[in-house]
Amino acid sequence: MPSPHRENALPDAVPTAASERLSGGSVREAGVLSSRYRWVSVGLFLLVMLDAFVALGVTTIMPTVSRELDGAGLYAFAFAGPVAVSVVGMVAAGIWCDRWNPRSALVISVAIFTAGLTVIALAPNMVAFVGGRLVHGLAGGAVTVALYVVVARIYPQTLHAKVFAAFATAWVIPSLIGPVAAGVLAETIGWRWIFLGVVTLVILAMLIVVPAMRAVRGTANHSPIGRAEVVRIGLAVVVAAAALVIAVAAEMRGPIQSIGPIVAAAIVLIALRPLMPAGTLRARRGLPSVVLLRALLTATFLAAEVYVPLLLITHYGASAALAGLALTAGGLSWSAASWMQGRFPQIGHVLAARIGATGLTVGVGSLVIASLMSATPVVVVVIGWTFAGAGIGLIYPRLGALALGYSTADNQGFNSSALTIGEATASALALASMAVVFSAFGGTDTSTSFAAVFALAGALCALGWLCSPRIAARPELTPPL
Repeated sequence: MPSPHRENALPDAVPTAASERLSGGSVREAGVLSSRYRWVSVGLFLLVMLDAFVALGVTTIMPTVSRELDGAGLYAFAFAGPVAVSVVGMVAAGIWCDRWNPRSALVISVAIFTAGLTVIALAPNMVAFVGGRLVHGLAGGAVTVALYVVVARIYPQTLHAKVFAAFATAWVIPSLIGPVAAGVLAETIGWRWIFLGVVTLVILAMLIVVPAMRAVRGTANHSPIGRAEVVRIGLAVVVAAAALVIAVAAEMRGPIQSIGPIVAAAIVLIALRPLMPAGTLRARRGLPSVVLLRALLTATFLAAEVYVPLLLITHYGASAALAGLALTAGGLSWSAASWMQGRFPQIGHVLAARIGATGLTVGVGSLVIASLMSATPVVVVVIGWTFAGAGIGLIYPRLGALALGYSTADNQGFNSSALTIGEATASALALASMAVVFSAFGGTDTSTSFAAVFALAGALCALGWLCSPRIAARPELTPPL
């Protein structure tokens, strides 16, 4: 990942003070949308928003795509695969940004991202669709890292918080209209146009961003990639490959469906350890538990969300647009809770973690009830998933802030990458595990399969709840129940 020292360094062409001189000679603080940063801010905002549209849109239309391309056997892999390979993109982009220029890293990553979306849009079968998803996932991980480094190189530190707040806001519009719009398009002109439309808009965003990034400079470090970096890339490849094996084995039958994932998961955990803070897998107090808790809760939310539209469409006969309404509710409550938690700093991190895990558990519990009781109104699922979104939204930004609080200038980059890699790997493992459970209990033909999947998500919530007190560095900082 990018060195924290270089991340915080600004190019000579960019002022270190966030101010601009007015025509009358007075000076005022320059904002994210001031003349100096306006177009790059707009372009980066569009990139984040379009990525959010894709993420929410794919979840909504996957039941339709799976049916049209006869790809039920690859349903879970279409989600787990991209998450798994994104780990490689994250590590590779971090090294590229350190050694060369984050501007070129972003441009190349977005080009590959666009190519993946094009393959998805033109896919004649499910195998090609999944192949496009893998390319898209690899590039998506790289884009995330490149975006962060570009922000550090372009904007002064005084504006970093505002830029990242804008990135969070970029998810609001997709949460409002993305799932429903994707469902309507899938039912009218066809799901392929969703991806072709995003490709067009991504190209437009890059036409805005690239000229505005002329001031971004590369680093002075042009030495060959060292042994440690090669090892990190190798470990990332091993993690991604093992996660892909789990996803493939999850769709098979016989002993390999149960034995394969266990062996591959063990490989993932072994290869992952050097990329995580010491003691993460043992929930050591402080930073290791912060990384573990965010991985557990994010994986729970993202993996369970995959089956929400599938449940509503296959067992409730809901349209894709109506199924998208549940995702919209979860996305909006995530954004609202993220905004609200910043207004109540008196709520401690541990308490926020417990409340967040509880909200997520309520949401998952509503899905279990809806799976077992077919007479349950659809509104119960929508309300339940609203609680889930609020729960993850309350604690997600807190854990990011805690990770930085536990970091020093020498390990900010490593700890930030550990958060991202941890949640990506945990999400891939959760998706693969749920695919095994879903298939073992009968798939879409039985309601028990959905209940089993959501029960597994509930177990992950319970682990998160147990882990939450350990994010405090010392036991005495943990409030009573």
